[in-house]
Amino acid sequence: MSETWLLRIGILAAGLILMVAIIWFGRPKKAPQGRRLGRGGSERSEPTLGETMAAFESPGTEGTQDELDLDSHGNDLGKRVEDSFDKIVSLFVAARAGQSFHGPDIVVAAEKAGLTFGHMNVFHRLIDRHPEQGPVFSVANIMKPGSFDMVQIQSLETPALAFFLTLPAPVNALEAWDMMLPTAQRIAELLDGVVLDEERNALGRQRIQHIRDELRAYDRQREAPPLTRGDKW
Repeated sequence: MSETWLLRIGILAAGLILMVAIIWFGRPKKAPQGRRLGRGGSERSEPTLGETMAAFESPGTEGTQDELDLDSHGNDLGKRVEDSFDKIVSLFVAARAGQSFHGPDIVVAAEKAGLTFGHMNVFHRLIDRHPEQGPVFSVANIMKPGSFDMVQIQSLETPALAFFLTLPAPVNALEAWDMMLPTAQRIAELLDGVVLDEERNALGRQRIQHIRDELRAYDRQREAPPLTRGDKW
């Protein structure tokens, strides 16, 4: 098996575990509230932890809740205002074959790209002058537990970084994407890495356009006025 395939398998396994960790630890513990009503009063079921795991699990991926020990206490910069979400869009910045990213370089690149270290010990892109609105997107380590331990940052090495855009965000979906993609490209440039899509393939123009179309449709759906009895389909 080539080094490229080993890297992709490693990114996939760690990325899935990280997604579950971010979703799980980003949600406050409270009793389930059932289904949420969408615009117009129609029922819309929220994604659950189990559904998210089922959607992203793959054979050979292992991990228990005890292993996912992201620190959700302390710094609240980058903490989501609401626990509900509809969609997650992800990107990866991976080191080139046979190489890895080093902790101090990651910190410098994150600062140059305008990211803030905060909630869950990961980096976040916040709204200028309005950090209380939560993250536009977040950047985590694909290696368990997904966080960046600043005490041991000098010795930290990782094959890739994971970018997560959890919707709804403090800005519309397309605007959030147009903030996340250049940031990923900038960090890839600073770290001499490559940008990959959620399938761990090189991110090309066609895939970028497809994602933009999806997010534009998402924004239109959320902005659509509720139907009334007099409205026509």
